[in-house]
Amino acid sequence: MLWTASTIIRKFSTSSPYYQNKLKLALIGQSLFGQEVYSSLRKQGHKVVGVFTVPDKDGKADPLALVAEKDGTPVFKFPRWRVKGKPIPEVVEAYKAVGADLNVMPFCSQFIPMNVIDHPKHGSIIYHPSILPKHRGASAINWTLIEGDKKAGFSIFWADDGLDTGPILLQKECDVEANDTVDSIYNRFLYPEGIKAMVESVNLIADGKAPRITQPEEGASYEGIQKKSNSKVNLAQPAEAIHNWIRGHDKVPGAWTVIDGQTVTLYGSSRLGDVVPKGQPLEVEGAAQPGLITSGGLVLFGTDGKAVQVKNLQFEDGKMIAASKYFSSGESSSVELTDEEKKMAEEIRAIWKGILSNVSAIEDTTDFFKSGAASMDVVRLVEEMKQKCGGVELQTEDVYMATTFQDFIQMFVRRFRGEDQEEEMVIDYAIKDVNNMTVKMPTQCFINGKFDDAENGKTSDTINPTDGSLICKVAHASVGDVDRAVAAAKDAFETGPWGRMNHRDRGRLLYNLADLMEQHQEELATIESMDSGAVYTLALKTHVGMSIQTFRYFAGWCDKIQGTTIPINQARPNRNLTFTKKEPLGVCAIIIPWNYPLMMLAWKSAACLAAGNTLVLKPAQVTPLTALKFAELAAKAGIPKGVINIVPGSGGMVGQRLADHPDIRKLGFTGSTPIGKQIMKSCAVSNLKKVSLELGGKSPLIIFSDCDMDKAVRMGMSSVYFNKGENCIAAGRLFVEESIHDEYISRVVEEVKKMKVGDPLDRSTDHGPQNHKAHLDKLVEYCDIGVKEGATLVYGGRQVPRPGFFMEPTVFTDVEDHMFIAKEESFGPVMVVSKFKNGDVDGVLSRANDTEFGLASGVFTRDINKAMYVSERLDAGTVFINTYNKTDVASPFGGFKQSGFGKDLGEEALHEYLRTKAVTVEY
Repeated sequence: MLWTASTIIRKFSTSSPYYQNKLKLALIGQSLFGQEVYSSLRKQGHKVVGVFTVPDKDGKADPLALVAEKDGTPVFKFPRWRVKGKPIPEVVEAYKAVGADLNVMPFCSQFIPMNVIDHPKHGSIIYHPSILPKHRGASAINWTLIEGDKKAGFSIFWADDGLDTGPILLQKECDVEANDTVDSIYNRFLYPEGIKAMVESVNLIADGKAPRITQPEEGASYEGIQKKSNSKVNLAQPAEAIHNWIRGHDKVPGAWTVIDGQTVTLYGSSRLGDVVPKGQPLEVEGAAQPGLITSGGLVLFGTDGKAVQVKNLQFEDGKMIAASKYFSSGESSSVELTDEEKKMAEEIRAIWKGILSNVSAIEDTTDFFKSGAASMDVVRLVEEMKQKCGGVELQTEDVYMATTFQDFIQMFVRRFRGEDQEEEMVIDYAIKDVNNMTVKMPTQCFINGKFDDAENGKTSDTINPTDGSLICKVAHASVGDVDRAVAAAKDAFETGPWGRMNHRDRGRLLYNLADLMEQHQEELATIESMDSGAVYTLALKTHVGMSIQTFRYFAGWCDKIQGTTIPINQARPNRNLTFTKKEPLGVCAIIIPWNYPLMMLAWKSAACLAAGNTLVLKPAQVTPLTALKFAELAAKAGIPKGVINIVPGSGGMVGQRLADHPDIRKLGFTGSTPIGKQIMKSCAVSNLKKVSLELGGKSPLIIFSDCDMDKAVRMGMSSVYFNKGENCIAAGRLFVEESIHDEYISRVVEEVKKMKVGDPLDRSTDHGPQNHKAHLDKLVEYCDIGVKEGATLVYGGRQVPRPGFFMEPTVFTDVEDHMFIAKEESFGPVMVVSKFKNGDVDGVLSRANDTEFGLASGVFTRDINKAMYVSERLDAGTVFINTYNKTDVASPFGGFKQSGFGKDLGEEALHEYLRTKAVTVEY
């Protein structure tokens, strides 16, 4: 017989919340895509009466067949449907016997006769990975890239005789990014959205709403399947065309060129920016100029002088190498295996034997691919290695680069020993000689333990606020980069060593990280000063110093996270034990602001990591440099790959994708209240991920006449001007008792005039530049509004007339409750002062609490009873008494009302990154 079918048919549910009508479906197709379409249609209540797929290959059933057989759905495995163009009668009769209303053809690779396509009352629909009528034919995704299309997409159309010319039912499209590959477009869009679209199409047909839109001939094209013989890359053309040709042929059939007289296939192309790394020249046949072997790969130049970078090279004998190792590919010597490694080698030999079942014995010289292995076998090998040898991360490229068993074992052992770790840490630094030292700043995304350019090749300028000059260009991550980072973090959490690690060992790694930060504290503080404008001495003590303390504090918590035992009612004659466990959440996202770039990173990520989670962190677009330096130190500290991932970029793209991503279980955010609201909404809609928000503030500081005046002046100024006023808990409004008001203002202005505004790297500077120009402009506008509304500008209110983004320390008095500056946060060096009547404690409390914010507050008085009374009634997450800005790593920090919820620092911060599981045992 030409087909086989299972005989048990499972009953289906016919309920659906959206569509009233259900169909009997025949699925004709294959692959994981077909499997997902099948499962999704069944969930909608449609009845799959038959699955028609390809025969088993090497004893392995197609994924669609596997899931259908498991469900008891009839499965037919026809090697072909017609011979010499004519339908095979018994095949057609077997198909007709299932009685389908509609044929659904997800990634169908066989030619189906028209008397099968037209047989059901609703005909047949088929998925095609292009925006028809363009790129009709089997290599549609490839040609989308080869021809440099700006849009990719797919079509669901009414099937015809294999010509892809039938009427359109539904189409969807997406943007093609600069470094997209066939795999990235497929994984990001064509696969997940295609499955949804197939289901949507069936539902439209079931309800009689499906259109039939005739394909136009205008814009139609048909390109044949590319073969190795005609996939040679023409290097005498612009770089973009070279890049498109290479990525359009990756991984099948592979674009190739000739180097040193032999055919070399090129894989993993990406566009390079204006800066080309240094490297060793390499003559490439037909190239406009010699290529370069660099630390990132093989650089090829187009006729326009622009460049592309190729990651991997494959030679005629099938061996693949990293292009960066072209000149050293034959130099590695074999390593002697320990007894433990020999034991692992035999376990790996057994895995190879299970895959290469046609080979009688796995010898050292056995070649994986020459023994018949295919791409699916590569995936199986990597996944089985992951199960059996956890802690050693392999990629599919590793198999292609070590095709014989002995080479594979050598590669595995080096990876197991960590010998190639330092070699893999290739970093593109921006290097500056500044502050009497040389600082080295990574500029790329940090994903899965490696620094890489953004997928789309985009970068953003990072500006020094002291003079407005360019520090460097930093990778501008895309949605694809976020997805890669989340996938790496998910894999590190679920299968990597981090989740299985002894809690004390995890703490030891965090201590190592804190030690490395301390060793590099001067470099970190210098970078922080350049990037954020923080005065160097403050950056050294607070931005960096408190970050180190935070990691040490939470490192100590790693082995102290405990559950509880709970006495419950005993159900005699049995006894019960109930206890709780504190477990990590999984992948967490962290989005940090630009005012304390490193410290905000530490406040959130230290608790997250101590709890056992993995993370993807987005630094502020304008201050990414210390976060990327932190990533480098984390790798050197031994934090496993994928545990920490840093994706610099825009909030609208990177931040939004983190909020929307279904694999992220917690998002911690510090920033503005409007953005916090949007994030919370997105987190709820996506997957109800846990959220903690530290948002805006308008923190009141009440100064009573019985205060210590010297201290109140000094600390009051600090409450406003600390870190140039770019401080989330800054006193947004000072209430000064009437009897001391004029003296207080006079003394403040006297001290403000003494403040030195200037270069933050000058040790005598008191006040550095604002973080970026847009913020400076906002502060000037803020002061103009204050003046227009009638507040008295006592001092400042203008930009300092010098290069850079400097704002004068500012003092406003006579500020009334209805004014804009009384209600809105400046987030800058603007002191906003209001009087209150002598002795009117409850009145000033009412005014202080008349805000939607509740982050921090303060009171100065020598009367302890008054201080406690006021502290109890101030509606804020933190209250300072006779001090201000006094935060500590052991004290929880977070706001009320529209200042957010959740805590950073202290034991409470750990609970933000943990979940509680209750377990009851009967014995």
